Amino acid sequence: MRIIHMGTPFFAVPALDALVAAGHEIIAVYTRAPKPAGRGKQLQHSPVHARALELGLAVFTPRSFRDPAAVAEFLHVAADCDVAVVAAYGLILPRAVLDAPRLGCLNIHGSLLPRWRGAAPIQRAILAGDDVTGVTIMQMETGLDTGPMLATAATAIAAKTSGELFGELATLGAELLIDVLANPRAAVAQPEAGVTLSPRIDKAEAHLSPGLPAAVLERQVRAFNPAPGAWLEIGGERVKILAASVEPGPAAIGNTVDDRLGIGTSNGVLRPTIVQRAGKPAMPIKALLNGWRVPAGTPVA
Repeated sequence: MRIIHMGTPFFAVPALDALVAAGHEIIAVYTRAPKPAGRGKQLQHSPVHARALELGLAVFTPRSFRDPAAVAEFLHVAADCDVAVVAAYGLILPRAVLDAPRLGCLNIHGSLLPRWRGAAPIQRAILAGDDVTGVTIMQMETGLDTGPMLATAATAIAAKTSGELFGELATLGAELLIDVLANPRAAVAQPEAGVTLSPRIDKAEAHLSPGLPAAVLERQVRAFNPAPGAWLEIGGERVKILAASVEPGPAAIGNTVDDRLGIGTSNGVLRPTIVQRAGKPAMPIKALLNGWRVPAGTPVA
């Protein structure tokens, strides 16, 4: 098939590789425009952009499809296109773009729709304590992830971080996409019941409040690993918590309960296992405490 691939982060790269490996012709790759990054603020290609260049594919980077010129360019590119595959692209697609390919636009969405429509389905599933998540291949329409579904595949969340789930679901979505293209099936409307939304993650959400139960804080730690990174202040110093476990213990809310950095919460003890101080590399808690004494009763906020 002649396919346009539209994606930006790593989540969309396995689908691009799978399409090429399956013998499909990628006539164009659409991705977000390069952004300044690093200390030198040099323009950096998105993961999809970088991979497309390695594959020798044509890359387009419109800043918005509100620009009639960007829409006109897409219509020209898609004139002989069978389908567009969209995965975490990051731009809103108008009706003209959605309808341009012969078979429309298919989306690889990182949840089991209709649960977690929106921008941050993987993180929201972890935060909510869901046991299972997955991917959905969906026929796109103008509503927010409201289109009919072609296929789903599920996986257990268990103790996975959002980074681990992103990688797993990216691979799962790529495999499911190839199956859908090879074995066409009728789309099924999403159920009306069970719709939930997953708004973008605000950096303020990454602050761990000891007033919450330890189990809730542990889910925040996993949901915000690797980004934006869950954090709290220990003795007035901001520390990122990259991994943690939950233990029963006294409700010493807002203080450490021992000299091993156990943090008292409203229900149980949050036990950090991998941490990162400002300007320092991430390290296991034992290594951290070798050079930084945090006695019981140290304020945590």
